Amino acid sequence: MRARDVTARCARFAVRTLRGEWHAMVVDPVRRLTHRGLSGLVLAFVAAFGVIFFHEVAQRPAGETAVRLLGGVQGDLPLWLALLRTPVSLYVPALDLPVWAGITQLFLAFALAELTLGRGRTLFVSYAATLAGTLTVRVMIAAGPGWWGLGLPPEAGQVLDTGPSAAVVGLFTYLSVVRRAPVVFFLTGGSMVVESVVVPNLAGREHLIAVAASIVLALLHGRGPKWLPGRAAVPALRRRPSAPPGARTGTAAPVAVPGPSVRVPDDDVRPLRAYPELLRGKGSER
Repeated sequence: MRARDVTARCARFAVRTLRGEWHAMVVDPVRRLTHRGLSGLVLAFVAAFGVIFFHEVAQRPAGETAVRLLGGVQGDLPLWLALLRTPVSLYVPALDLPVWAGITQLFLAFALAELTLGRGRTLFVSYAATLAGTLTVRVMIAAGPGWWGLGLPPEAGQVLDTGPSAAVVGLFTYLSVVRRAPVVFFLTGGSMVVESVVVPNLAGREHLIAVAASIVLALLHGRGPKWLPGRAAVPALRRRPSAPPGARTGTAAPVAVPGPSVRVPDDDVRPLRAYPELLRGKGSER
């Protein structure tokens, strides 16, 4: 009996979690898309078309050289040049991977992030995740082999960075933490851990760094400085005009109905109730 209760509770918990995650990651963005239209997918279209453009250009020898000079980031480059190429590297795909599968993931990540977080915060998170991986790899190369397996040999400085994949992993991780989607979190962060263990290469390390940086940014969501893109400001509360003394709350003000005027004699000091015609708004002949 207890085993059945535990199983039933786990099943209800799983159903509630999946339902909440479905609404947070799919239903809410689609609902916002119906209100905003295609204008809510600007970053997603730009990212997808940018990857397609650079991939087609890189199919020729001269184009491959141009793409490498514009967006190829390596650990042995001067820091200023690496920082200058990092924004373009978000659109430079890895030539040894299937580009269409990467474009689908890229479009979905930027679409969900733009609809949920806004354009400013989406750009900030994607660039921060990519830049974190680039700078941390340079530190590992500078440390050299050793350091409990954290250092890298100098040959790693000649390997190209991950490109848009670090931004995709960072956006999915950020969304899963902010929207409380554990399934998406384990599918993204967990897959990166498995990748780094099965295939211990430079891309796996950069993906893990992107995941860690996105988790930190997500935990600081709404608590950052005022200049942080997408930080929602608390709207000022408007004070309602105070009601006049003696007025009842929630009741409409009486509307004056025009009617014949009744003149009260100046020398008559009787109470007002003595003149019922005044109370009824009707005049009478005196």
